[in-house]
Amino acid sequence: MAIQNTFKHNQKYELESGGYLPSFELAYHTYGQLNKEKNNVIWICHALTANADAENWWPGLIGKDKLFDPEKQFIVCANIPGSCYGSTGPLSISPETGKPFYHTFPFLTVRDIVGTLDLLRQHLGIEEIHTVMGGSLGGQQALEWSVICPDRIKHLIMVASNAKSSPWGIAFRESQRQAIEADPTWKQSIPEVGMEGLKVARSIALLSYRNYVTYLQSQSEDSDNKVDDFKASSYQRYQGEKLANRAFNAYSYWKLSKTMDSHNAGRNRGGVDKALSQIKAKTLTIGISSDMLFPASESEFIANNIMGATYEEIDSLYGHDGFLIEVPKLTEIIQRFYSK
Repeated sequence: MAIQNTFKHNQKYELESGGYLPSFELAYHTYGQLNKEKNNVIWICHALTANADAENWWPGLIGKDKLFDPEKQFIVCANIPGSCYGSTGPLSISPETGKPFYHTFPFLTVRDIVGTLDLLRQHLGIEEIHTVMGGSLGGQQALEWSVICPDRIKHLIMVASNAKSSPWGIAFRESQRQAIEADPTWKQSIPEVGMEGLKVARSIALLSYRNYVTYLQSQSEDSDNKVDDFKASSYQRYQGEKLANRAFNAYSYWKLSKTMDSHNAGRNRGGVDKALSQIKAKTLTIGISSDMLFPASESEFIANNIMGATYEEIDSLYGHDGFLIEVPKLTEIIQRFYSK
């Protein structure tokens, strides 16, 4: 059973951009207990719209007799700042104004987020992380953390992620932000701002998370006589509504999509190749064969530039979302990686 908690950092937190957070909170879940040797920590980093409850959004990965078993391991997952599931984000009250941040919430890079996670690590008394793992934005965090703290992280596992955000990925996210910005309410300072635009943004995102074949198999019509009201149309609308119903807000989506754009492990480190060479963790990168947002070649590139790293590829119809769906294949690959 997960234990829910909140880490409160009551000091100013300086950001890479030159801005700052006056203070921040991180909502986090833990599963299991830290052992006497303090070497059984599994830290899972979440993707764009997920939360601290990794057992819920990565089903089949955590649990008794699963890959990560709380009876043997101490599993941690924190909701990242800028999100809206318990950690400090745009709807939080600024201690400086007594009002919600809304649009004034500062720009966070992946490196900034990892800095907050490392402060939580210190708060929990964790000196060594056995494995840091994440997919997509979570993988970007895991990689950045392994560069920042090479002696603390023993294993790095990245799924469907990259070392530097691609122009293709940035372009997709820019289109999503434009959808939010086109919402007539976007310039207002209210909690429900931009929700119709957010729904459109999410429907655009789904196109990048899946692919042509996925839609052909799941959204094709049974009849040749239809001229309107197609399955694919209702599916896109459903996905937008689904995110809105999860109480995700447009501010967080807009801000965190910018965070993903910022990802570049080589920034101020002499380039990506040099940054990756600093990683000491035993590394596994996993690509998804049909991923059009984070092509498998990006995962393979990381493995090729970290000493002794392993690259594996999952053959999947589900595109980028394969990192969440193909858990049995993922489990088999990771177990093989640990056994080497």
